[in-house]
Amino acid sequence: MAQWNQLQQLETRYLEQLYHLYSDSFPMELRQFLAPWIESQDWAYAANKESHATLVFHNLLGEIDQQYSRFLQENNVLYQHNLRRIKQHLQSKYLEKPMEIARIVARCLWEEQRLLQTATTAQQVDTHTYIYAYDMEQKMKMLENLQDDFDFNYKTLKSGLMLTSRVLKLQPRKSFITFTLITLGSKVQRFSVLQQIVTEMAGLLSAMDFVQKNLTDEELADWKRRQQIACIGGPPNICLDRLETWITSLAESQLQIRQQIKKLEELQQKVSYKGDPIIQHRPALEEKIVDLFRNLMKSAFVVERQPCMPMHPDRPLVIKTGVQFTTKVRLLVKFPELNYQLKIKVCIDKVFCFFFSSSRKFNILGTNTKVMNMEESNNGSLSAEFKHLVSSAITASLIVTEELHLITFETEVYHQGLKIDLETHSLPVVVISNICQMPNAWASILWYNMLTNHPKNVNFFTKPPVGTWDQVAEVVSWQFSSTTKRGLTIEQLTTLAEKLLGPCVNYSGCQITWAKFCKENMAGKGFSFWVWLDNIIDLVKKYILALWNEGYIMGFISKERERAILSPKPPGTFLLRFSESSKEGGITFTWVEKDINGKTQIQSVEPYTKQQLNSMSFAEIIMGYKIMDATNILVSPLVYLYPDIPKEEAFGKYCRPEAHPDTEFPDPGCGECLSGNRIHSGLE
Repeated sequence: MAQWNQLQQLETRYLEQLYHLYSDSFPMELRQFLAPWIESQDWAYAANKESHATLVFHNLLGEIDQQYSRFLQENNVLYQHNLRRIKQHLQSKYLEKPMEIARIVARCLWEEQRLLQTATTAQQVDTHTYIYAYDMEQKMKMLENLQDDFDFNYKTLKSGLMLTSRVLKLQPRKSFITFTLITLGSKVQRFSVLQQIVTEMAGLLSAMDFVQKNLTDEELADWKRRQQIACIGGPPNICLDRLETWITSLAESQLQIRQQIKKLEELQQKVSYKGDPIIQHRPALEEKIVDLFRNLMKSAFVVERQPCMPMHPDRPLVIKTGVQFTTKVRLLVKFPELNYQLKIKVCIDKVFCFFFSSSRKFNILGTNTKVMNMEESNNGSLSAEFKHLVSSAITASLIVTEELHLITFETEVYHQGLKIDLETHSLPVVVISNICQMPNAWASILWYNMLTNHPKNVNFFTKPPVGTWDQVAEVVSWQFSSTTKRGLTIEQLTTLAEKLLGPCVNYSGCQITWAKFCKENMAGKGFSFWVWLDNIIDLVKKYILALWNEGYIMGFISKERERAILSPKPPGTFLLRFSESSKEGGITFTWVEKDINGKTQIQSVEPYTKQQLNSMSFAEIIMGYKIMDATNILVSPLVYLYPDIPKEEAFGKYCRPEAHPDTEFPDPGCGECLSGNRIHSGLE
């Protein structure tokens, strides 16, 4: 059966997770319309090979046209409209970046497969648990009946034989032999059933142990790793609801088995004998099931949402002293009887304080205790959200952005006679004392979560490991895609690799040190790679987001590549790129013009920075930019946005209604009209 058809048959809880996989980047309607064809393509290969990605993308457009024709014949106007809109969107967004859509589709298909696998596993676990539990319940009832029969026969025959012995004056030994022979059948039958129950119960506990290790050591560990990735801008992390379903089901089964083991103890107290399987095996079974339940409960206590300041939602795990931050914990065992029973306490660096003997110490202020309840979550999960936590430094330190701290959550569970201490930790956080430390602190969070899944490695930066360009490139692209609608293309990333590592034929596998990424100045610059890049990210988010999302900003491009693509173009063709010399982040434009001899020249303007873009939007600057030509007439050198989009079409909609294309805007840098005083022929 096709993958898409299998997905449609899943339970509602899984379908809801499926819906979250799709967005405007790859609409679910398209997945539905072209399901067989989409599943027949090798998207993973296309995501890594541009020529194949281009071929697949054009084939995709062809498939859309064929499907459109079918809807046309069916006179399905709504589907025609939707499909036309989808095709136009794909063409505008991915025509020059086919590898990006290939990566998106490959990721969706992979997540679909994972969803199917987990749903199948859950069904198998539920089915097997039910069968085991039902079968065990029936055997226990049989055993109870046998035990009652045995108990009745034993006591009846014993009293009867005593009377017979007195009346017939039988010898005690003969009476005992008679009693033994009469009761032996019941005893043998009871022993046989009991031995079978004990054996099967031991097997069931082994199976539970296997399932539990799969859930906690693999599925839950994988969720925690995905949570790390999501924290630094990677794909959103889902699947916690289904993990809760599985873990709750397993916990319920364990408690059911524990009750059956207790019944064995009750049977033992009625009647027992030498070699009784209950006496031999029940204590070990009880110890095993209690250990399994304790460990499951401890693993099920997780940080659902990592610490984050509300004013900086895109940069979790960085908190500032004196500023409120939020976090949320959850118990993945959904027992209604625990509602409002678990009091959570929060502290910072509780266990690991000896790691920080020469660093800062902190207190958690605000409401640092809270009771878990089912009302704060949409799905009735047992959770506690802390909305008003504040960190307070007790001592100071000069180096702060490489210090890692753990926020600890602890509580006690009392359930069915068991007391279980629960404790979980946030991912390591960086605590800053001034917001200007945010860029370097965020770099530390990126580097840590990119390179390790060790949840408590607070000494990570005493000797930070090296990363590879492939790892850095992915994380850098996430910094754009997580806060905008566009990540970085292969060509843009290659330009960044050259700035970071210098010229190279193949950057894949090249090693990058922490110092190279964040601390050392780039060649010929007075600032590091990360400081420069972080300011560009900030520039995009605050000043040119719409233009970036439209794909109008080429952004990162080498000088050689810029000249190569512009030179064949007609005069007036221009592109937008980021400044390489501005530490604070700047954007400029470069265009083609002809000199008086007809020779092609590439000109660029001095970069516009955040300060200048505060006064005027970049779209208005482009629309109103003019220079003095050879006849001393003000003309606009910007006509077509590369490759051939008319300037008015691209930027007109982003200008104020009163801003006419012919308006002479003041130069934000010098206070004069936009004339040639900002031009320099060299590429900055």
